[in-house]
Amino acid sequence: MSTPKPAAPNWFFRLALTAVILLLLGWGLSYTLRPVAQVARAAKGKAGRFIPGTVEVKAEFTIELKSEVSGRVSASSLDIGKPVTQGGMLMQIDTGDIDLEIERITNEIVAAKRKFELGSTRRADLLNKRDTLANLERQVKSGAYPQAEFDKEKRLLQQLEQYTELDEVNLKLALETNQNSLRTKQREKAKMTIVAPSDGVVTLVTTRVGDLIGSNSPIATIISVGRTVEAKITEENFAAIKLGQKATVRFLTFGADQYNAVISKILPSADATTQRYTVFLEVHLPEGRTLLPGLTGEVSISIAERANAIIIPRRALIGDYIYVVAGGKLERRKIVKGYDSLNQVEILSGLTEGEEVLVEEQDRFSEGERVRTQVLVN
Repeated sequence: MSTPKPAAPNWFFRLALTAVILLLLGWGLSYTLRPVAQVARAAKGKAGRFIPGTVEVKAEFTIELKSEVSGRVSASSLDIGKPVTQGGMLMQIDTGDIDLEIERITNEIVAAKRKFELGSTRRADLLNKRDTLANLERQVKSGAYPQAEFDKEKRLLQQLEQYTELDEVNLKLALETNQNSLRTKQREKAKMTIVAPSDGVVTLVTTRVGDLIGSNSPIATIISVGRTVEAKITEENFAAIKLGQKATVRFLTFGADQYNAVISKILPSADATTQRYTVFLEVHLPEGRTLLPGLTGEVSISIAERANAIIIPRRALIGDYIYVVAGGKLERRKIVKGYDSLNQVEILSGLTEGEEVLVEEQDRFSEGERVRTQVLVN
């Protein structure tokens, strides 16, 4: 009968297992204590060359509302911040005096029209003179009346015809003058009702009910509901700007939100002080978002594009360097930049697709430091 082999001591396996567990715990503790690095992965995408600029939102136009006539304000609907619609009544000037003038001129028109219908008071004398001249003409032919006297009477008839025609011209002129005076007063009265020249919002009111104002007196200021977005471009970048170019706009009020835009107008002259050129942008806003005059921000105008480029967030840059996480350690690399935009930059060399780059709080880390990574969306 054979003698059985002694079993391997259990303490050896327990010791090996304990060592492995301790190593794992040590590594886990060491990993847990590493700082967390916010990173983004380099990815392929479309890179573009962009021109930067600043933007400002302005009212499409501002109207300083003035009165064309003088008088005392009898009614007003003006109030700061109140929307107004084109043609809506804003202010009424008292029309009492001009109503009396219109009534007087209307009565004069009635009288002048009747005088014109009756004609010249010389009309009857003219008809009698023509009859007399016809009778004298028959006498001249029969030799009963001297030719010289007949010619004299004929000249007197011509003179009477001229006077009669002149009288009737003056009667017609008097009627038309009164009619023009009436239209002038009616137009003046219409100007005493001041209406909104366009849709807008009242931003300043300088005249109230009871005020006595003169012609050309300021009444209020109205800004239009339409908005323009003006971008300022430096002189060295202006040559590349063209109508229809696409752009991305960010307004400080709306945080990091970006909006697509298109260049709609270009002013050909630069500001004499800043030597910056102005272009106008048509900005596409989501429903419910409104631009107010005075908003500022920045624009990035696309002038060239390149596909299949290595793209990383622009905030990963530290000058011409980036931090890359390789094997759990931070590696400082020099890169060559390509096209860049407000938020992204193309890397021509120094980085490959899929590598992770540090994008936040780079000043807290140093080269060679071991880190844990948290991948952010580009």
